[in-house]
Amino acid sequence: MFFIFIAIAIIIVIYFVGVYNKLVRKRSMMEEGWSGIDVQLKKRHDLIPNLIETVKGYAKHEQETLNQVVEARNTALKAEGVKAQTEAENQLNTALANVFALSESYPDLKANTNFVQLQQELSAIEGDVEKARRYFNATVRENNIMVESFPSSLVANMAGFNLGEFFEIEEISDRATPEVKF
Repeated sequence: MFFIFIAIAIIIVIYFVGVYNKLVRKRSMMEEGWSGIDVQLKKRHDLIPNLIETVKGYAKHEQETLNQVVEARNTALKAEGVKAQTEAENQLNTALANVFALSESYPDLKANTNFVQLQQELSAIEGDVEKARRYFNATVRENNIMVESFPSSLVANMAGFNLGEFFEIEEISDRATPEVKF
């Protein structure tokens, strides 16, 4: 009888260790996914000052629009955590859409090769951000399933594992990639 209890205890410990290691792996994958988003957003944020400088030369009296982009970029750079980053990126998307709308009013700006190149780079980065977002959200989904599913939820609760937050654009109209016209 004693050996049965020992065997059950060993099985429980092995199960606990296995689930714990799987939860650690899921959390690490989420962190890796967030790192991928962070890299793409950094590239995006680094392009914005060049875009603003290019637009400034053609649309000098549109300073308010340009200031909104700069403020939104600065907010996005300082954002910490998934929710704060999501909100900041939503504001930045809106501000960038306004800058691209300016190009319709300024044919010389629309024809500027530097502006066109920056638009193309930004469009490519938007695609990369979307890919990184999908990967991150998939890792969050896998983590959350593991944290909420029984019996792994028992191990997750005892070991302090939490649900991850999805990186989503909240407004339906913002779900589309900003339109870039040449």
